[in-house]
Amino acid sequence: MDLSYSAEYERFREQVRAFLAASWPPKGDEAKLDIFEQTARFRERSIEAGFMARSIPKRYGGAERAPDVLEATIIGEEFRKAGAPGEARGIGAQMLVPTLLEHGTEAQKERFIPATMRGDVTWCQGYSEPGSGSDLASLQTRAVLEGDEWVINGQKIWTTGAQVADWMFALCRTEPEHPRHAGISYIVLDMKTQGIDVRPLRTMTGIAEFNEVFFDDVRVPAENIVGRRGEGWIVSRSTLKHERNMIGGFEGVLANYRGLVDLAKNVKRNGVPAIEDSHVRQQLIEIEGYVEAHRYSGYRQLTCAARRTEPGITGMMNKLNSTNLGHRFSNLAQDLMGDAGMVSPTDGDFFGQSQLGTQGWARQYMWSLGIAIAGGTANIQRNVIAERGLGLPRDRAANRS
Repeated sequence: MDLSYSAEYERFREQVRAFLAASWPPKGDEAKLDIFEQTARFRERSIEAGFMARSIPKRYGGAERAPDVLEATIIGEEFRKAGAPGEARGIGAQMLVPTLLEHGTEAQKERFIPATMRGDVTWCQGYSEPGSGSDLASLQTRAVLEGDEWVINGQKIWTTGAQVADWMFALCRTEPEHPRHAGISYIVLDMKTQGIDVRPLRTMTGIAEFNEVFFDDVRVPAENIVGRRGEGWIVSRSTLKHERNMIGGFEGVLANYRGLVDLAKNVKRNGVPAIEDSHVRQQLIEIEGYVEAHRYSGYRQLTCAARRTEPGITGMMNKLNSTNLGHRFSNLAQDLMGDAGMVSPTDGDFFGQSQLGTQGWARQYMWSLGIAIAGGTANIQRNVIAERGLGLPRDRAANRS
């Protein structure tokens, strides 16, 4: 495998480096601004220079550049080296925006995409319900069309960030008489609408990141439906695809592994760094093998993207590999920390792997249990790989519908 770039792409890399040298970190009066304003201004300049929002048309606030996966990879590499802010991230920018580009009306794209990419509008995802987790098609939240409004009643649960989100994109049953998947619509709604009740759920991490959301005769304009009525399941699959890609990237896995190695160097066992223990080194080496396999699978998929070919089953495995590695990292970190890993995280601790031997890794361990569920549980992912990738028979439980 040749991982080098052509002379043309290396010239592009120099353009990116020159832009970063002039733009980050902020200089002069801009350096006195708070980090949020600095980041916002930097992203605006990056879009103007064609280094962010590259796939988004200019009329929606993007750079409108021709797709080039190698240029995009170079941009990511150089921005990370410079410690510069990357693309706007999160549920809205990484999940809703590409979904709207595929399925939204012109009015929806113009209204929501620029504001979301600027960070002016934040989003939450209304999918799961108390009785509809992995079997999402059994959802019961109803939306009834009355004149020019949808009237929504029901409940969502495990809704990340609902207590601070401005808008939600939700799946609602609009044709209850139709078979499961066929009677669902994809609707966006303002979280300030009367009749919405958000109740935070505090988890064992010590953070109330998830929420219950109740809908009591919530009235939403009819034009807020994305895609065709009753075809929300098709739209939702686009969103889930982008969610799994968001979770399954190998850059985060590499960063976590480096944090784990740092932890092994800093915690002591019998008065010496844990990494000097042959058993610990053996576990790190075993984990590194999986990390490198995940990394080079990413390079292989990058090659496919550059050649405009499909990665096939390899692309289906990213999310599962990433969450499995998260479990391995966290289990070893807990073992390395010993008694310190038993301390319950508190509200004041940030979520980060750099908190060596402290509650950051304890929280990471707890979070690794939940991230295996987000974007589709690990067992659901295995079914997807088996059925769509390997052509194996469908799970008998799924055939009941």
